[in-house]
Amino acid sequence: MSLYCRVIQPEDLQQILDLENKKLAETYPDEMERMIATWNSKFRVEALNHYIALGWSFLALEQETNKLMGYFIAQPLLFLDGQTQTLWVEHVQYSSLQARDELCELAYKLGREKHLQRVYFPNDNGVPNSVKAFKAESWQPGTLSVKTTKG
Repeated sequence: MSLYCRVIQPEDLQQILDLENKKLAETYPDEMERMIATWNSKFRVEALNHYIALGWSFLALEQETNKLMGYFIAQPLLFLDGQTQTLWVEHVQYSSLQARDELCELAYKLGREKHLQRVYFPNDNGVPNSVKAFKAESWQPGTLSVKTTKG
């Protein structure tokens, strides 16, 4: 299968939500569980709108059919963990391992091309398998987090 990647545009939102809903249905057959999982997801519409507007998020599409095979949402961060410039990859979703691997490689190459010091990837959804060739390290900052909301 031949893939190509491009920056996510606002008109791609529904295609992304369709992919995520398909993945959720596979994981949570019960509709109520699926709805609760959506509330805590990284692909909520408001999050996608935020990331899409920044222009650092990408789709992987099948060359022949333009079928969405995966995507990642990301944003650049300044002065995080002692680094001047980093790329924060918030979420990676995919329908094929090839799409996952190509998207992770794209994020890595984007960081190198833009002279960012680091790319932070999520440590889930098979992503560690895609980035081990880049000598990925666990990020364990000496930071405490405090919730400011109930729940």
